Amino acid sequence: MIWQFDPELQKAYYWVTTLQPEKANEILKLGKFNKLHQLYVQSLNETLHILITEDHKSFTGIDEKFKERLKYLEGLPPGPESLFLQAELHLQRGFCYLNLGQDLNAVLSIRKAYQFTSECLKKFPAFIPIKKTSGVIQVMVGSVPDKYQWFMSLLGMKGSVAAGQSQLAELRNSKSSLSMEATILFFTVKGFINQEFSEAAEGINVCLGDQPDNRLLLFIGVNMLIKDARSEEALALIRQIDTQNQGLPMHYIDYLRGEVLLQKGEYVKSIESFQRFIRNYPSISFKKDSYFKISLNYWLLGDSKQATANFEKAKITGTDKAEPDKYAAAQLAEPNLPNRKLLKVRFSTDGGYYKEAFTVLQSITPADLTSSKEQTEYYYRKARLAHRTGELAAAKLFYQQSIDMTKNNPWYFGANSALQLGYIARDQKDFVSARKYFEQALKYPKHEYKNSIDSKARTELELLTTVKA
Repeated sequence: MIWQFDPELQKAYYWVTTLQPEKANEILKLGKFNKLHQLYVQSLNETLHILITEDHKSFTGIDEKFKERLKYLEGLPPGPESLFLQAELHLQRGFCYLNLGQDLNAVLSIRKAYQFTSECLKKFPAFIPIKKTSGVIQVMVGSVPDKYQWFMSLLGMKGSVAAGQSQLAELRNSKSSLSMEATILFFTVKGFINQEFSEAAEGINVCLGDQPDNRLLLFIGVNMLIKDARSEEALALIRQIDTQNQGLPMHYIDYLRGEVLLQKGEYVKSIESFQRFIRNYPSISFKKDSYFKISLNYWLLGDSKQATANFEKAKITGTDKAEPDKYAAAQLAEPNLPNRKLLKVRFSTDGGYYKEAFTVLQSITPADLTSSKEQTEYYYRKARLAHRTGELAAAKLFYQQSIDMTKNNPWYFGANSALQLGYIARDQKDFVSARKYFEQALKYPKHEYKNSIDSKARTELELLTTVKA
């Protein structure tokens, strides 16, 4: 059984996945569909509403619906569809809890999803839709940082990114109505977990060829292009999102717009985007980083007074749970604002504006680098630019220099240099060196990006077990 919705429910499902819940609800309220298919689409519609809008007030009512649906499913014979839906609803509920900051409830819900998924796979291995739920859980658990692995083991959960990707691939290549959803998840994992941003961006672009107005695809495409240093292309997709006024409000897009404009050097427009994001986004996440980025924009504009004011405001705003906020918090602990020239190199490189980055790098003299951290970052920035522009011999040399200069300092330059050297070695089929560098990346005890770098290194080490050195 692969799950194929009837044509009208397929339309509702399309509106759900393009973040237009009202249009989906107009169809869903007709109620003339397979009950279990309809239950899945309705629940996904409500979950995406919570995740995209951060509308925590609505969760109380939606949680009651979760409970009602789960009670209904418990009363059905334990077939593949009821087990799948119980797994999926517990997973969706877990994501909502994570969004609310209720970590313990989230873990308990995800554990229930894991248990129902395991039962369904064991009893009904030919039931394709469960591969979506299982694939997501496998990737989530498989990419958990080392320091939390004991907790996963305690809960009886084991995961594998490679296994999760394989399951998502099986569903996306099927004729199931869930194949597009699996495809979106597959390329999201490719990008954010495997760091294969170029492949992920191209995969999402192919999907946009079939569904050019799909707002979820556009949103994910923006994220992948930014990560792939293709900010001009990301800006084009952001403008496309701007033309679509219907559907869930996507306030986070202003945060991404601010990032791109900062990389491009359009500092005034970047400030306006971050300020709009701060005004409209209901969650406290990313707001510390937003004020920090506003500060950097003013700093690069030469306005020290506003730079300092926003720097101080960032210190007392939000939390440092999200990784950008965590990095911002580490920078805010420094007594001074960052080196202007290194900052310009960083943002220009990250956005794919390589000529601008190279020009600024060429202008840096020893007198511009007043601390060992700045001297280390200089070589790290040279490495990143060389890597991005395909100068791999130079990149390897500068990455190693960054590692040597980082030593035991709590800077991420050494850890990410080791990670990037691992990627280069992997791509050159030098799997022995790749393993050495990924293991080295894990050894740094403390830095701003430890969770994400460790997760990426562990994922690569797992994938290396499937290849012969």
